Amino acid sequence: MTAAYRRRLLLLIVIDSFIVSFSIYMSHFFLNPYVAVFDGIMVVSALTLLITHHLYSSLFGMYKKKWRYASTEELFGIIFVVTLSILSTTIIQLLAFGTIYERALTITWMLHILLIGGVRFAWQYYKSYGLTINPKFKRAKIVTNNPNAKRTLIIGAGSAGRMLARQMRTSNEMETDVVGFLDDDFTMHHLTISGLPVLGDTNDIEKITSKHSINHIVIAMPSVKRERVKTIIQASKNVVKDVQTLPMIEDIALGNVSVNQIRDVQIEDLLGREPVELDIDSIESEIKGRTILVTGAGGSIGSEICRQLVKFKPERLVLLGHGENSIYTIHMELTQLGLDTELVPVIADVQDRDRIFEVVNHYGPSYIYHAAAHKHVPLMEVNPKEAIKNNVIGTKNVSEAADAAGVKTFVLVSTDKAVNPPNIMGATKRIAEMVIQTLSKRSQTKFVAVRFGNVLGSRGSVIPLFKKQIASGGPVTVTHPDMTRFFMTIPEASRLVLQAGTLARGGEIFVLDMGEPVKIVDLARNLIHLSGFSEDEIPIKFAGIRPGEKMYEELLGEDEVYSEPIFPKILIGKTVEFDEDSVNKLVREHMNYSQELVKHYAINLANAERKPELLAR
Repeated sequence: MTAAYRRRLLLLIVIDSFIVSFSIYMSHFFLNPYVAVFDGIMVVSALTLLITHHLYSSLFGMYKKKWRYASTEELFGIIFVVTLSILSTTIIQLLAFGTIYERALTITWMLHILLIGGVRFAWQYYKSYGLTINPKFKRAKIVTNNPNAKRTLIIGAGSAGRMLARQMRTSNEMETDVVGFLDDDFTMHHLTISGLPVLGDTNDIEKITSKHSINHIVIAMPSVKRERVKTIIQASKNVVKDVQTLPMIEDIALGNVSVNQIRDVQIEDLLGREPVELDIDSIESEIKGRTILVTGAGGSIGSEICRQLVKFKPERLVLLGHGENSIYTIHMELTQLGLDTELVPVIADVQDRDRIFEVVNHYGPSYIYHAAAHKHVPLMEVNPKEAIKNNVIGTKNVSEAADAAGVKTFVLVSTDKAVNPPNIMGATKRIAEMVIQTLSKRSQTKFVAVRFGNVLGSRGSVIPLFKKQIASGGPVTVTHPDMTRFFMTIPEASRLVLQAGTLARGGEIFVLDMGEPVKIVDLARNLIHLSGFSEDEIPIKFAGIRPGEKMYEELLGEDEVYSEPIFPKILIGKTVEFDEDSVNKLVREHMNYSQELVKHYAINLANAERKPELLAR
């Protein structure tokens, strides 16, 4: 208990004690002005009321309320506590004196509620507006004198919008002049909510912003579907540069909305797709108290998997990676959380078979999440042997170490580029899937793969490149106006990995249902607008398709698809037959052939040509 909390608690107890004593005395005084202060029944009643009031206030958390933000919930709490105190006093009067002073107790009840509630709401008023009788006039004067104040429109007049408006209007900084709400609920139109008018619905954004000179829009619709929010964001961005939003409902802890939670609109807000939901209980039952190993733990996907994993309290988390700086960074980040989980940083290369076997045997993990990989398509086109060594041989080493050590589940982080791949990166990821599917047939370990679309914000994503180009004044380079990709966020990708581990039976390929693919050019336009620019200021330039790139990506091949999802928004692919000997031959002999021949062989193998031949040394 902090000193500030103790002082606050003592002040409330003193004030309430005075109010209780005053209320019961005044109730007797109103009925009999000549009442004796130390009349026996009044003394017993006062002491009973005093004790029970403090007891019930403590029991029901009335002393822990933040009265500056009090609402009807706190008012009902006061009524409930006072009523229980009066009922307790009534029982004591009956037992001790054989009678009940009904009229005196009724007056006490009313005075008690009036004074207890009045003091608290007077404090709320004082903290919000100070010593003024007209808060609107005071605020208008301060806003007028503040040249930085934004004329703000809140979209969404629900509970989140109302709470946000109240906090923005009472904020000491006074940086916003809230003009009103927009809401699609027509029953709210022409009404005043929290002292602000509901000016229309979201179809009126352009008209209302022009009429009221709005230069700042906040979207407070945390429970509305992503597709609808995306449409509103785009409509808002067309008329106002400064658009912000509250987090979605799953990010608002306990429904407490704060001005501090307002953030600028981000590119993932425009995906127009609901996030994947997790079966938290099943994940926790699998992870809690176990040893987990993550390869590529310093990468964008691997590090987020680690952040998600520690929430489920594993006994030990082994952070394995080749780059010492990235492993140091994620290890220090997690260490600063003060977790009970033992964090073990391991520097190792997945291509080093002996070292990988040594690490897996030493720590004996129950789960391995294999995120280490080369993922850059054009770069791997000119380095195909490195792609094979890292993506295929690295996966083979880690998966065979898992098999030998009796690991319960092995999850391979794969990609949608593994479907019908025309490039070496996608081909090596598909062959990595073949490696674990081969092992799955004869191992007690459950081997599964998870295919992602493009991950926003990950290394190699187009978003960092676009942001850099915008920061330097453009142009933003897009390969082709018709090129599309599936997109997901880093947290979504990591959650899918964890969920796949709990669903694993062995040999499956899990895929997130990512809705409709997004045009890269639309993504570029959205990012330009989110950065506060127009396409006249930051032009888009089409650079042509790069080596190895496809116009569109697929999540599953035609012969892999099951029609029904195994879990909400998670699809499962069938196991497709392939030639194991050809995979083993590639692993053994790839260094003996030219770069082009190795690439040709790997791509043919990944595209289900049973026995592709190496034509020449």
